[in-house]
Amino acid sequence: MNYIDAHCHVWTSDTGHYPLAPGWKPADMQPRRFTPEDLFKHTRPAGVNRLVLIQMSYYYPREPSSEKVTQFDNRYMLDMMALHKDTFAGTAVIDPHAKNPDREMTRLAKQRVRAFRIHPRLSKLPPPRWLEPPGYQAMFAAGAKHNLAMSCLIDPDALPELDRMCKRYPDTPVIIDHLCRIGVDGTIRDADVKALCAMAAHQRVMVKIGAFYALGNKQAPYTDLGPMIQAVVKAFTPRRCMWESDCPFQVQNGHTYRASIDLVRTRLAFLTNEDKDWLLRRTAEEFFFRPQN
Repeated sequence: MNYIDAHCHVWTSDTGHYPLAPGWKPADMQPRRFTPEDLFKHTRPAGVNRLVLIQMSYYYPREPSSEKVTQFDNRYMLDMMALHKDTFAGTAVIDPHAKNPDREMTRLAKQRVRAFRIHPRLSKLPPPRWLEPPGYQAMFAAGAKHNLAMSCLIDPDALPELDRMCKRYPDTPVIIDHLCRIGVDGTIRDADVKALCAMAAHQRVMVKIGAFYALGNKQAPYTDLGPMIQAVVKAFTPRRCMWESDCPFQVQNGHTYRASIDLVRTRLAFLTNEDKDWLLRRTAEEFFFRPQN
């Protein structure tokens, strides 16, 4: 018990106080709201009492724009973190093309944000070049200086560019979300798994083990993902792997929260009890919930 979910989203139907970003409309919000109270209905019965919130995409621009767009609004997530101080840590989304994204990182870090989601769509460049914008250089440098992670929502085709930046900034914490989305098209390719495992050579790279509903066969109990998870845990060690649900998306279309946590908790025979403790609690606790210097 006392588990930590390293990846959840919350949002509110109150678009008056928390307006949607350009390109989004209320009809896009599925479900219409997913507040902390809605989240706790799934997490608390499963023994999860701390969670890492990931800023929901409804609050930053839906499509890349050739014009400067500054509406990256983390307020709802921050307000919920302040309301539930002992429960949430945060991963914010900021504009990598802004003038000083590193200053925004340090400002948000004072509000217990520990990571910043990055992905090719935000960079407005294709995956082979997605980390070229100067803002990402500033963010990686700030991450190394302040122990703030780059949380990467990427597919395997974006790994070579991430590898380049990890070599340039070896002290920057990096988290790869959703097992690098390997198997999102239904096929788990050995080459993709090997490419992800090769990133373990960078000592500050971690991996989130989750979003099972979206990978491989996409059917509970998700044991078809076992060989991939085993390879990743072996490469990175359990101390650099953390379980995530990706709730509320894990609890839609017949999937359940319990099925996600139970894959790690009871169904993977290669995991020792100590391994499970790292995946389900200690890795996320060490990075997201320890006081920062």
